[in-house]
Amino acid sequence: MKAILRIVALRHAANKHQQGQIMIGSTTHPKSGTCRILAAAGLALVLAGCAGSNPKDPLEGYNRAIFSFNEGVDKVALKPLAQGYEAAVPLPGRVGIANFFGNVGDLWIGVNNLLQGKPTNAAVDLGRVLINSTAGIGGLFDIASEVGLEKHEEDFGQTMGRWGVGNGAYIVWPIIGPRTARDTLGFGVDMFADPVGYLDRVRLRNSLYGTRFVDTRASLLPTDKAIDEASLDKYAYVRDAYLQRRRSLIYDGRPPRGDDDAAIPGGVLSRAPMEPIDAVSHLVLTRVNGGSGSLLPMAERQ
Repeated sequence: MKAILRIVALRHAANKHQQGQIMIGSTTHPKSGTCRILAAAGLALVLAGCAGSNPKDPLEGYNRAIFSFNEGVDKVALKPLAQGYEAAVPLPGRVGIANFFGNVGDLWIGVNNLLQGKPTNAAVDLGRVLINSTAGIGGLFDIASEVGLEKHEEDFGQTMGRWGVGNGAYIVWPIIGPRTARDTLGFGVDMFADPVGYLDRVRLRNSLYGTRFVDTRASLLPTDKAIDEASLDKYAYVRDAYLQRRRSLIYDGRPPRGDDDAAIPGGVLSRAPMEPIDAVSHLVLTRVNGGSGSLLPMAERQ
């Protein structure tokens, strides 16, 4: 595993030197390098998925260490920042911000619905963008939901899962949080498709990234206590909730009984069975798409 990650790091350094790539915060577009890193890391995780005693979580030792690191960063920085944001911005303002970024994401959601062979849902997503971008004043108001156009939750990780790509290794990334190998690759594609990343004005682009990140963390504040009280092992609880939620999303809330990937036609990267967890798990990770997401039920964010 260490050798694989070392090769990935060296390859990225060579590419960076050859292309003069500069990441977010500069005037050079950040997307291509980010996607290469995620794709290479995702491949490494797929190869590493055969090791370890827990087939559902072969990198558990590493994952627990990163999970603890993320918890520490959240405690000293991210959570206080989100609490300050929640205190400073009134609820209508936070709902408008969440709606705005939700509207930005609806177009890519529609593309994924189309790729998954669901043209009717894709048409609904396009309709939502048109209505909310006009009558909803740039997406600040979710008028589309009021007229009966349902909000969907799709990303490229789900699209790959829909067509038979299995989970692969489960991994916890620094700051970003939990992903599977499949969802790591999907996350790279989602980042590439994110309209915010195509803004040429660096300050505006980074301001939108930051606002979306803080708004997302603030939306998770009500679930912190519930997760802490519902689990003796928070890491295992979040992992199982994440895997169960992702499987549910792939099947649009109607997953078949049985093994998770074994039940997905063509699933080839993982055969680990699902662990049953409490109903509170429906709060965990409704969506991560280009940095946006919420642990709140969708109705509470409209």
